[in-house]
Amino acid sequence: MPAVRSPLRPEIKPDVDTIVEAILYLYTESRRLMKGVAASFGLTGPQLTVVKMLDEIGDMSLSELSERIRAQNSTVTGIIDRMEREGLVARSRSREDRRVVHIRLTAKGHEVARRIPIAPLTIFREAIEELGPTDGRELLRILTRVARRVRELVDASNPKESR
Repeated sequence: MPAVRSPLRPEIKPDVDTIVEAILYLYTESRRLMKGVAASFGLTGPQLTVVKMLDEIGDMSLSELSERIRAQNSTVTGIIDRMEREGLVARSRSREDRRVVHIRLTAKGHEVARRIPIAPLTIFREAIEELGPTDGRELLRILTRVARRVRELVDASNPKESR
């Protein structure tokens, strides 16, 4: 099924194209930064994200981690498998619900997290913080709305893959 497209008014098309280019630039730049920093520590980009997130937030369930990094549980399980083999994280089952698996950094994982000078996402956080609270809230409102619509369009074009 082809992607669903909404007609654009000709007078806003150049702005839309510029916005899409900015989003693509931010995505590409964040991946490039993440990959470069991660490689210098012998990690993949997703592993770096997990290390920094667990270091900043603390222990979390596999499901919560999956949700926060926007990946499926099966993908995150593979990432955690490799990190566990490297001694960066440990898993434990919840005492309340044996289906829930908690992930925590080991001492080695915390050491790696401390050695990483700056999480690439910090650059984006700083840029957004410079907008100020009013513009930051407006950006969040707009991006949330765009993300929701993108999800709807993706789901409509891939009915079998919808969540």
